[in-house]
Amino acid sequence: MRPVYLDNNATTQPAPEVLDAQQPFLTTMWGNPSSMHEFGGQVRRYVEKAREQVASLIGADPSEIIFTGCGTEGDNTAILGSVAADQALRHVITSRVEHPAVLAPCRHLAANGHYVTELAVDSMGRIDETELIEALQAGGKALTSIMWANNETGVVFPIRRIAEKVKQFGGTMHSDAIQAAGKLSIDVRSVPVDLLTLSGHKIHAPKGIGALYIRKGVRIRPLLLGGHQEVNRRAGTENVAGIVALGAACEIAQRALHADHNRIAALRDRLEHGILERCSDVRINGDQKQRLPNTSSISFAYIEGEAILYDLSDAGIAASSGSACTSGSLEPSHVLRTMGVPFTMVNGSIRFSLSRYTTAAEIAHVLEVLPKVVDRLRSLSPFSATT
Repeated sequence: MRPVYLDNNATTQPAPEVLDAQQPFLTTMWGNPSSMHEFGGQVRRYVEKAREQVASLIGADPSEIIFTGCGTEGDNTAILGSVAADQALRHVITSRVEHPAVLAPCRHLAANGHYVTELAVDSMGRIDETELIEALQAGGKALTSIMWANNETGVVFPIRRIAEKVKQFGGTMHSDAIQAAGKLSIDVRSVPVDLLTLSGHKIHAPKGIGALYIRKGVRIRPLLLGGHQEVNRRAGTENVAGIVALGAACEIAQRALHADHNRIAALRDRLEHGILERCSDVRINGDQKQRLPNTSSISFAYIEGEAILYDLSDAGIAASSGSACTSGSLEPSHVLRTMGVPFTMVNGSIRFSLSRYTTAAEIAHVLEVLPKVVDRLRSLSPFSATT
């Protein structure tokens, strides 16, 4: 069997159709889209088509989309750019379970004089909306940045309700939708977010391309200066091949959204049920109703998640212990610690994340290999209840 790849929240396999779409812009159509001549002008038309495709995925107007180099750049631009453009935004509200691309700029602002509130979550990974309201009431006009769906547990936050509360208090609302875009239906016409981030390599486009939605009328100061690109909101020569690829990936994701959702969720459930049947002392982390269709965070008591990953990798199975941006750390996941996952389990946590390319045969293979891995590691563990 080919390698089984279940780390799609870290990055996804580029879709063949996406690679085909970008190929001309790496070979024959290499003009600069910002040039005045037709050789560049013909390329510009494909950039604008991609902008329309990205906008369509989230219900935006194409003029509200700017292209970025990645999701991290989008998050940083949304947070730091909003605060720089509006001096009244002295209060920043976020959650303790955000991706580092949100937590780091928020904590940078805190270190430089801004008042930052980090909201707690409960044991299921859900935001305390009462605490949110108290924060909105306490600190004056606020920028609130809450992710649409958590990258480790897949828990989906009630962004419509959160955004409506933020707007009631006159604040600005940003959502990191990097894990949600292309997996859940998103419509910014009915959800009053001001800014929304997405990333290409999470939806079967290549790495190095992302997009930021900026609602009409919202002021933002660009992070990158030195050019007029993206209507003076993001300087730098456009990554045309990446932009075209992102547009194609968004169109495919929109077309296949519901079919992919149901099929992938069924495979995820089959994986979880099989693990619970075959392994003892296991827990599924997070809200099992309001979550992404492709994500499963599972904790195994008395053993180390890193050891599980090494053994799975030896068997040709790729999974993760959490965010790819923090996987080099020996510290337990900040998300799971915030949720209060027990000490005996938090270090034995694995994230399986599926994609449209995941098959039933691959899930069956994992269910054959994983219980043997868990049994072997527990037989060696000094903490195991069976030793």
